[in-house]
Amino acid sequence: MEELILSRWQFGITTIYHFLFVPLTLGLSLIVAILETIYVRTGNEMYKQQTKFWGKLFLINFAMGVVTGIVQEFHFGMNWSEYARFMGDIFGAPLAMEALTAFYLESVFIGLWIFGWDRIPKVLHAVSIWIVALATNLSAFWILTANSFMQSPVGYVINNGRAEMTDFVALITNPYVLYQFPHTVLSGFVTAGFFVLAISAYHLIRRTHLDFFRASFQLGLIWSIVSLFLLMGSGHAQTQFMAKAQPMKLAAAEALWETANPAPFAVAAIIDEQNKTNTAELKIPGLLSMLANNNPNTAVKGIKDIEQEYIAQYGPGNYVPAVTPVFWSFRIMVAAGSLMLLVVLAAGFFWWRGQLEERPWLLKAVLWSLPLPYIANSTGWFVTEGGRQPWIVFGLQRVEEAVSPSVGAVSIWISLVGFTLVYAVLAAAAVYLVQKFVRQGPGISSDQPKQPAAKGAALWS
Repeated sequence: MEELILSRWQFGITTIYHFLFVPLTLGLSLIVAILETIYVRTGNEMYKQQTKFWGKLFLINFAMGVVTGIVQEFHFGMNWSEYARFMGDIFGAPLAMEALTAFYLESVFIGLWIFGWDRIPKVLHAVSIWIVALATNLSAFWILTANSFMQSPVGYVINNGRAEMTDFVALITNPYVLYQFPHTVLSGFVTAGFFVLAISAYHLIRRTHLDFFRASFQLGLIWSIVSLFLLMGSGHAQTQFMAKAQPMKLAAAEALWETANPAPFAVAAIIDEQNKTNTAELKIPGLLSMLANNNPNTAVKGIKDIEQEYIAQYGPGNYVPAVTPVFWSFRIMVAAGSLMLLVVLAAGFFWWRGQLEERPWLLKAVLWSLPLPYIANSTGWFVTEGGRQPWIVFGLQRVEEAVSPSVGAVSIWISLVGFTLVYAVLAAAAVYLVQKFVRQGPGISSDQPKQPAAKGAALWS
């Protein structure tokens, strides 16, 4: 049991480090590609500087994402060999496709982009960063394809105690990935938008490089508002799909112990997991039914009824995830998203009126909102993975069946402490480099007069 807990902690810590950097690269790569496209079309040198400035920050995060992601794959052999034995035939296919179709493209064209400035034609150079951006998001698709099989297995048979693929098309068109992929990518877009907004707000507060960061702020603002609304829509669709595909995860996220029609949405609750009840609740009647099926008179299954169904289907056992952390993680995610929406709508309103820079308190709010997308990303993934427990592959393999039988607690402790310390150093180095480049700015003259913000400053001209 100690080995299982330590293995889970190790993979969880590695994943948190990895996912601090990955979402930003998904969105920032596209923002850099858009900026260079504007430069190629207009010949405006400021957008060349924009591309180089944000591109430099993208490269730091990209490098950290690669380093932390590679180590994750070693965990499958070190701590989760039974999972690798059971799932290798299926899990290996999308990972191989990710390396062949995404990672190779990223590696080749990111090198061409870094070293090709003023050496290759502008259009070809811009095409290079577009390929990097598309490959980065394609990489996310293949990883999520593998994860979606763990959430909702399709296209397989069990042969000699192993899951073997029978339908690759079914694997890549898994309904779960069709909901999970856009939601994950859009969360990366939002992260990138707030990254651009926060850094731009920092310089607007300091009154440095005003024209440069006014343009960046405008792009980040439009990008963030559009991405947030799309993210909310994809999240709603994913919740409705989850109600059908993984009703236990939805019930745990809502701490809904008894089947209800209509089902209330619990804003907050004091949860007694031992007695499978909530001792106190603040709830909105009928809202969960509306969210789950667009109908306030829809029944939503409770944890107790779903558990009995699983016992009948899979045999005796405990099929209830840790309800309290899943419940509160979901609410932290929603709260972070709501705060982000409030911040960008307020910033958008005063930007449109040309009064944004006259309100330093709002610029500071934008700056200090930078942690919000990272909080939402981490808590959202906790709901995704924690709500699936006790399964590592839903309905096929439990977590305790997936851990390596021969791994010892001492060796896990050593690697756990070692990886955590190394990642802490790398993360600190990445944060240091980012803040250093942010403080330096774009490397162009900052001797600009303090000008009032222009109403609706033209980005595309």
